[in-house]
Amino acid sequence: MKKILFKGCGTAISTPFDENGVNLKEFKKLVENQIQNKVDAIIVCGTTGESSTMTTEEKIATITCAVETCHGRIPIIAGTGGNNTKQVIEYSKKIESLGVDGLLIVTPYYNKCTQNGLIQHYTEIAKNVSLPIILYSVPSRTGVNIQPKTCLELSKIENIVAIKEASGNLSQVAEIAHLCGNDLSIYSGNDDQVLPVLSLGGIGVISVLSNVIPEYTHNMVQNFLDGNIPTATKMQLDAIPLIQALFSEINPIPVKSALNILGYQYGIPRLPLTPMSKEKEKILRDELLKLVK
Repeated sequence: MKKILFKGCGTAISTPFDENGVNLKEFKKLVENQIQNKVDAIIVCGTTGESSTMTTEEKIATITCAVETCHGRIPIIAGTGGNNTKQVIEYSKKIESLGVDGLLIVTPYYNKCTQNGLIQHYTEIAKNVSLPIILYSVPSRTGVNIQPKTCLELSKIENIVAIKEASGNLSQVAEIAHLCGNDLSIYSGNDDQVLPVLSLGGIGVISVLSNVIPEYTHNMVQNFLDGNIPTATKMQLDAIPLIQALFSEINPIPVKSALNILGYQYGIPRLPLTPMSKEKEKILRDELLKLVK
């Protein structure tokens, strides 16, 4: 059986910006809060972390901060995906040296590729790093879907250990689970589908929701894994209004607003993302305060 990076709730953590760049002091505060509130892993510089508008130097500083703050208490997984295979390899090797526990690698975007291209892309990356790799399929953003048979081929590679499945297609998730078995762990990439994915054999979630209610999200997953299905189901359903508010505008616009509401100095998203509309922010605030303890 392959290495399991984590079971439970991994937070796709947001990145705070100010006039000087990344606000590492505020970022460190959120990382520590996540650990104290039971999250099982932290994913840095992914989509929610706005990696696409960060410089390489900013990303390295942010990932280093996460590793040093965590100090081995939970796994730190870094987003290193891109649409240039050679650059992804070079960057992933650089990030590997920072002491992270794994890599989250999104499918190539814009130039796109065939399923054969995906196999070759991930194979070349996996050959050049030793860390465990989580595939990331989010076709709504990249225009590329990792099909189940492609997952099967990639699951034969020793250090490709999991997939963050954010297609929204539960039939596809079921087929991946059927084909790959224990050779490819599955994490839900959608907060509104955590329990359905777990019911198909998934082992956790890479979550936006847990930025703002980390212990709740951890407990929801843990209840399911412990067999407390009615409790987990109620928690999933009770969280739906907040999840909808967190995705009422393009992620990570709302989660950054939510963190500011909770008292963090998280600033505003970088262009081309813009601050949340006041109308939707009011709904977000109302839903957030219903679940925050």
